Amino acid sequence: MDIASRIKRSLIDSDRYMILVEGLKNTMIIVFLAALLGVVIGVVIATVKMKKRTGPAGRAAEFAADIYLTVIRGTPITVQLLITYFVIFVAVPLDRIFVAALAFGINSGAYTAEIIRGGILAVENGQIEAGRSLGLSSFQTMRYIVMPQALKNALPALCNEMIALLKETSVAGFIGVRDVTQAAMLIKAATYDSFVPLITLACIYLVIVIGLTSVIKRIEGRLRRGDQH
Repeated sequence: MDIASRIKRSLIDSDRYMILVEGLKNTMIIVFLAALLGVVIGVVIATVKMKKRTGPAGRAAEFAADIYLTVIRGTPITVQLLITYFVIFVAVPLDRIFVAALAFGINSGAYTAEIIRGGILAVENGQIEAGRSLGLSSFQTMRYIVMPQALKNALPALCNEMIALLKETSVAGFIGVRDVTQAAMLIKAATYDSFVPLITLACIYLVIVIGLTSVIKRIEGRLRRGDQH
């Protein structure tokens, strides 16, 4: 059977390409929600880690942040996904896509926190002191002066984290999510042909990553031009 016939059999017959379309939609939903949650968690954890706390509540928050970073960065995302679905939410009727987004978002938050912390460290202390001299509180200084510049500094690295997150979601099928990888495997099982669905899957990821990389380069170029002005 020639390649054209194999493509027709795997993707065109019975509209099997729609399985990939549906899977891609689920993958992008997971990536979007997980990236959003990861940024929120990252900002909170980075803020906790950057400010030395003296009270019992502050020390407890810093200890919790350390535990979170150690556990999440020290265990595989697949294991975290399985624990989230089969242990933590085993008795809760939540949609698998939401559970996957939650697990990937919590995982991404640990890495995003370090990226944002690096962005905060890149902000000059003089600007922080200037904000305090203007009468701004520590929270206001962080919100209006430090964090906007930190996010700008960290934006390229955050975009790269999103690319890594996209590729990590390929294991979402372990909890029964019909993402784009699982869709390719379903086509493979239906047609007994591994070549077409898996090569198509690789091409889908490659196109998305190339597109995101192009966007990152444009963002970096604009940031460099903005700094020069």
